Amino acid sequence: MHSVIADRRSWRTSRVAAILIALLAVMLYATAAAAHNVTEGDAGYIQEIWGVNLIPFAYLGAKHMVTGYDHILFLLGVVFFLYKMKDVGIYVSLFALGHSTTMLAGVWFGWGVNAYIVDAIIGLSVVYKALDNLGAYQRWFGFQPNTKAATLIFGFFHGTGLATKILDYNIASEGLLPNLLAFNVGVEIGQIMALAVILIVMGFWRKSPKFYRQAYTANVVMMSMGFILMGLQITGYFVAA
Repeated sequence: MHSVIADRRSWRTSRVAAILIALLAVMLYATAAAAHNVTEGDAGYIQEIWGVNLIPFAYLGAKHMVTGYDHILFLLGVVFFLYKMKDVGIYVSLFALGHSTTMLAGVWFGWGVNAYIVDAIIGLSVVYKALDNLGAYQRWFGFQPNTKAATLIFGFFHGTGLATKILDYNIASEGLLPNLLAFNVGVEIGQIMALAVILIVMGFWRKSPKFYRQAYTANVVMMSMGFILMGLQITGYFVAA
């Protein structure tokens, strides 16, 4: 009887995971092509204004982070098993330092990085973190990579993705630095908003006695989403070539 019940539970969990993966695949397919595109309304507005415009750029930064499923997925993976706010603060700060550095430098120096390659690496960061949460590296290779260093390094790549998006705006050089700083502030505000929601949900979820069993499935789904994102971006790169 217990075996039958366990099998049913396992089947239900697998079915839920399959449905989530299918839905997320559709979402990623629908949005991956536009991951670094600018909406017509935002692009038109930014291209029409000149000088220092702190509020619009802060809004765009927050909007990009809140709607950036790839950034939020990685952030979720980073804090998934962090229980102390001190640890959350350290890792989130490293991530913020990484993406702020390359975002500002990338736009200022006009780094022309292919958006498909950047998004594929960002997808890889999601896969990496999900596997880390599953303890895969210790089982496969017998050692644990430096999680702080990995968070900072992948933060650099996420920031390059942000820089690529900003460059798509073709923003005016007048007031560029203040506008970039405002965009970065907006990104951090959006990150705090997303992080607050994640921590609230995780706080309730961790109280469930089924959390650790469900955490395995959640990280498998997260890993699958990262692979899907990578595959779509790699395909897009060769199609666009």
